[in-house]
Amino acid sequence: MTTRSIAVNENCSYRRTGRDPESAVPRLARLTGREREVLLLLGTGLGNRELARELGIAERTVKAHIANIVEKIGQQTRTQAAIVSALAHDALCADRACTGHRMTEPAPKQRIRAS
Repeated sequence: MTTRSIAVNENCSYRRTGRDPESAVPRLARLTGREREVLLLLGTGLGNRELARELGIAERTVKAHIANIVEKIGQQTRTQAAIVSALAHDALCADRACTGHRMTEPAPKQRIRAS
């Protein structure tokens, strides 16, 4: 096993790359209500056409909302914004009956060691 593969296996990829998707969560306050709604739906994996249909707006408007969201929360791509959406579901979704809300703290992550 090389030195590089050992380092990769033992270091957190967030720390190694300097990118933590959860760091965008505090920036959600910058979003309008409609942008929050678009971001929440973006986290479901829908494409622009499906988002437009769900929201009752033009696909072009969806693209504009996504561009604004990506900029406001400090991300670079739509995919990064969707990841933030999934991680911040509790902050974005007002429906307390929603099954997407975390009911308990996630189980501690187990550290996997290379053999």
